Amino acid sequence: MEEATQVISYVAYLLPAIVVGIIAYFFFKGHTANEEGRRRYLIQKEAQKQVLPLRLQAYERITLFLERVDPKKLLIRVKPFSDSKDDYEKLLVKNIEQEYDHNLTQQIYITPECWNLVNAAKNATIHIIRQAAMNEKNGDVVKMREWLLQHFMEEISPSQKAMAYVKKEVSELF
Repeated sequence: MEEATQVISYVAYLLPAIVVGIIAYFFFKGHTANEEGRRRYLIQKEAQKQVLPLRLQAYERITLFLERVDPKKLLIRVKPFSDSKDDYEKLLVKNIEQEYDHNLTQQIYITPECWNLVNAAKNATIHIIRQAAMNEKNGDVVKMREWLLQHFMEEISPSQKAMAYVKKEVSELF
């Protein structure tokens, strides 16, 4: 009997210490998690100060790319060097691909949705140029250029659609 009372008295002395230990454990666990979150927030905030200018520069370069491959501006900037519409088609496509390759690294800083739209605009523009070159009504380069310009006067170009999305995404940064 004496042993049982002695065990009960030990438990009575240990019980408050165990309760305090459990409370302290959860308190310090919560405190540590809060501090970790605060440190991450401060690091992210500091990184944002450095990354935001890079992201804005990437959006500027993507905007410039979309402007340069816009068919209305591309056709004015890139003149045919021969009467062959196939040569002119290759020259236009080569020009678009070079611009794209020059801005390929910008995908790191913009959202995947935006990059996919830019990529789709590039591919759609190339497709329309190839479609114009294969059009039987277009006998020479001049008629091909006229057809392309007329086509894009009536419709919004893929570049303009992508540009609208880029502008919307940049406005969400602020």
